Amino acid sequence: MDKNSRQGRRRHGRRSHQQNPWFMQGGSNERCNAGSPQGPQDPGRGDDEAPATSSSRAGSPPVPDLPGYYFDPEKKRYFRLLPGHNNCNPLTKESIQQKEMERKRLQLLEEDKQKITRMGFNASSLLHKRQLGFLKGTEYCRLTHELRVSCMQRQKVQIQSSDPSALASDRFNLILADTNRDRLFTVNDVKVGGSKYGIIHLGGLQTPALTVKMHENLYFTNRKVNSVCWASLSHLDSHILLCLLGIADTPGCATLLPASLFASSNPAGEQPGMLCSFRIPGAWSCAWSLNIQANNCFSTGLSRRVLVTDVVTGHRQSFGTNSDVLAQKFAVTTPVLYNGCRSGEIFALDLRSQNQSKGWKTVRLFHDSAVTSVQVLQQEQYLMASDMAGKIKLWDLRATKCVRQYEGHVNEYAHLPLHVHEEEGILVAVGQDCNTRIWSLHDARLLRTIPSPYAASKADIPSVAFSSRLGGFRGVPGLLMAVRQDLYHFSYS
Repeated sequence: MDKNSRQGRRRHGRRSHQQNPWFMQGGSNERCNAGSPQGPQDPGRGDDEAPATSSSRAGSPPVPDLPGYYFDPEKKRYFRLLPGHNNCNPLTKESIQQKEMERKRLQLLEEDKQKITRMGFNASSLLHKRQLGFLKGTEYCRLTHELRVSCMQRQKVQIQSSDPSALASDRFNLILADTNRDRLFTVNDVKVGGSKYGIIHLGGLQTPALTVKMHENLYFTNRKVNSVCWASLSHLDSHILLCLLGIADTPGCATLLPASLFASSNPAGEQPGMLCSFRIPGAWSCAWSLNIQANNCFSTGLSRRVLVTDVVTGHRQSFGTNSDVLAQKFAVTTPVLYNGCRSGEIFALDLRSQNQSKGWKTVRLFHDSAVTSVQVLQQEQYLMASDMAGKIKLWDLRATKCVRQYEGHVNEYAHLPLHVHEEEGILVAVGQDCNTRIWSLHDARLLRTIPSPYAASKADIPSVAFSSRLGGFRGVPGLLMAVRQDLYHFSYS
């Protein structure tokens, strides 16, 4: 072979190498071949929850994850990820995930607009098919229910307060509806640091003008609120039970905050109650008992311990556990407390048990990740639980087995609650991706994914409350969503 031929072959080899669409030299980004087969997909994720580092546009086949690389679905190439502290190149895993979440959020918002424009046609079409006998009664009710959920429209709620400047700066941390759904207890993060509390009356939540009144007091804390629930001490939902994290030399505590302390929020003639505080360090969770055999008692989930306290007598029962207790819920018909642990164990604790050292766990269930929320259904034969792997499971307490799983929830490490509404037959949960998902309680179908009004971030995960009677017995049905400084209502009618 002559010299010119060898040089020509070398030049041709260099050209073909440079023209390879899966490889690029120079600069701060690198690409590599994507010829490996498709990797396994996490069964706990829905199609819209695939990891941002390996997802592609809708309609395109998924591509495998390669450690240290990111696949760009628009350019159809892999790029090498760089450390987050490198300011010269913003291509980091966090920025890529944020971009992908924002793309999905905008896509969901656009889909919501299209659903609303078709709402009238779909409703009339279902009614017409029902009149012609094409749909049975049960099928018609199911489809109508799905239509109501899928076509909920968002409206901003006007909040009236004695301090309008605070409304513009304080951010909602959480909202919690009481039993009758006519009040919301709120925890707001203050701009200067710390938190303050308020109660929102929902009596003015009537269409078309959605206006509510925020009642505040001077109670303020610089400690983190780990858990909160309504407590019925003198009457139904007379107090709010808060678990506060300790800070510096100040130990953690459980505080019973009377709702009457909030200006103009207590019923006529009721005298403001007294604030009660119990020194309980390191409480992760709390629950209030409505059972007559455990009257005036509340529980706190601690590190490797459950503590049940009688508010009136001060008597305490302590139960040792093998893991931190992150979620708690009392049954109503029996004095049984259900606990969800960091280890993934869920166990029932019967307060009537005399032997606290052995055999007091009446029910034991197991998740593969830390349990963040437990809810007992009204018949108290089933229990709903969620964990930090994004799994939501319905457990049969008699057979001690999982009978249903609700797919699509997103959680990796956050303490996120579940909202079960048996009257409407739905389950509501907000994911770590800031999307609010609504499932059918009976068949576990995902009915609706509601995106946040703002770009998704760890600091802006919405807090929600749902009821068929927001504002009391004659209230309006719908979903309330608190995010940043705003409160939104999604009509359900």
